[in-house]
Amino acid sequence: MTVIFYACFYAGLALLFSICMQGMLATLSDEKPKWTLSSSLIGTSPGMGFRPIAENADERSLIWYNASNETEVRKWTQLLDTFLEHYINSSLLPNSGRNQQICNYTMLPKAGNVCAVDINNWGPCSPSQQYGFNNSAPCIFIKLNRIYGWIPEYYNDTQNLPAEMPDELVQYIKSVDASWLNTVWVSCKGDNPHDTESIGKLNYYPKGHGFPGFYYPYENTPGYLSPVVAVQFLRPKRNQIINVECRAWAKNIVYSSYRTEKKGAVHFELMIDE
Repeated sequence: MTVIFYACFYAGLALLFSICMQGMLATLSDEKPKWTLSSSLIGTSPGMGFRPIAENADERSLIWYNASNETEVRKWTQLLDTFLEHYINSSLLPNSGRNQQICNYTMLPKAGNVCAVDINNWGPCSPSQQYGFNNSAPCIFIKLNRIYGWIPEYYNDTQNLPAEMPDELVQYIKSVDASWLNTVWVSCKGDNPHDTESIGKLNYYPKGHGFPGFYYPYENTPGYLSPVVAVQFLRPKRNQIINVECRAWAKNIVYSSYRTEKKGAVHFELMIDE
């Protein structure tokens, strides 16, 4: 009798668990998260990331190499090749990327389509040029983390830009065509005065200084590729660690510069040996 009782008891539990699981799964979607934006744990302010990242866990934020050492250069370029493989080879995308289209600020993606990322706009930061690593002018790729349904609130009023925005970026924003202003701007700088002196001139690719607004919102459409910004360090000082902070500029991106809880920005170190 005891065996029969426990058999029925556990069978009932299993049935109840199965019913609950089926009910929960019925509320979930493969295409859209149940909770989004302010109702989700991710929230409404996207974080930032950078590539390449060292495979050594103790040096994840440090990019350190000698440009005259082909093995060291190859290590970093291969990491970027892996990160960018879907950008470089559209055949790896769902349906071989056939729903990609060229977009601009006046031509948004059609229903079911996504905006292509044209690697030809990366200039000297392209794979064919080894991302500048072989010339001691490396390109570091910056990205925004994806948040389903997030729409940027742009700094697109040239008369009302943040006081703390770098002057170089302010002048760029004031110089561009008005149709380009719906952009999540990106700026990079040295973390402290010593780093600022050592960082040298920076170029941003594509020539837009940020993430174009036509890539948003992200809605989990197959084939979607997050926009990236390649920041090229043209003449960084050699044989010293340069601390770098890159920041994204939008009204609804929360910013905090604390290293242990950085928000709306990303930190990394760069060191090029001679």
